[in-house]
Amino acid sequence: MSRIGKMPVAIPAGVQIDVSDTNLVTVKGKLGQLSQQVDPAIAVKVDGGNLVVERVNETQDARAKHGLYRSLLANMVKGVSEGFTIVQELVGVGFKASSTDNLLELALGYSHNIFIEMPAEVSVETVTERGKNPIITLKSHDKQLLGQVAAKIRSLRKPEPYKGKGIKFLGEEIKKKAGKSASDK
Repeated sequence: MSRIGKMPVAIPAGVQIDVSDTNLVTVKGKLGQLSQQVDPAIAVKVDGGNLVVERVNETQDARAKHGLYRSLLANMVKGVSEGFTIVQELVGVGFKASSTDNLLELALGYSHNIFIEMPAEVSVETVTERGKNPIITLKSHDKQLLGQVAAKIRSLRKPEPYKGKGIKFLGEEIKKKAGKSASDK
């Protein structure tokens, strides 16, 4: 039995969940609306103030997807009620970040600045303080899209293991390697 799959998802006040006949689950809340097509091997029910995810049969495929769909639906409920936030830090001399509306401009040591247009569901803020690393804050109600955008930003300059320069998540520890050592000759 899936430990995660059998836990019910509490539905907070102000969140509406609609399950169609074709297993399309739509979640509406104060921050937006999300939809997820659920596999026919999984049954989704709204029971009182909880969302319950159950298996229709005991095949290996249904057992494998039970916890997956419960987690996806729980993330949708949390997203439309509270939202998600990812904070990234630019570590490196001369690295800069600025944002206007949904356009993020990054100076990452290349010969040109990089412009990234954010999806409409993702909002971006940048903070630059003197003597501190620039901070990029991404907010959205869609956890999957938010993670994808954060990964795209990080891929522009991944943290390198010798000096630790690059774009990292706030609080992330970068394992540093020792550089070359001089020989005794």
